[in-house]
Amino acid sequence: MTDQTIAARASLTRNQLLVLEKLEDAAGPLSAYALLDLLREHGFRAPLQVYRALDRLMKDGLVHRLESLNSFVACTGEHSHLHGITAFAICETCGQVAEFADPVVGKRLESWVSESGFRPNKAVIEFRGLCAPCAAAERDHRAR
Repeated sequence: MTDQTIAARASLTRNQLLVLEKLEDAAGPLSAYALLDLLREHGFRAPLQVYRALDRLMKDGLVHRLESLNSFVACTGEHSHLHGITAFAICETCGQVAEFADPVVGKRLESWVSESGFRPNKAVIEFRGLCAPCAAAERDHRAR
């Protein structure tokens, strides 16, 4: 964990920490309503409780929203999200999500956007396909 991540975790409320822990323990992305169902035993009653926690967690770079799935994952990288672009590879078979952040690629994309005169509000890069184990299983299945 980075110092920034440790500091962000230390300042979380009980609800924010519970939401983060559920996302960290999840096998794949979770929607806000799936989180609500998982957290009812902890006193969560309304979607707004989950959304407030998610907003703070995303602001602190501890959680990411996957636009194409309308769901959330805990950050898995040892990197800062203050400057740079994060990309996600989402397996359409098992649901696993891999997170990628490369400062060189991020700077190049930011430069290209700046040179074009475009003023972005947000950048989300998501690759959809098969993770290595699912691709191998598919190849094995076809070979039979």
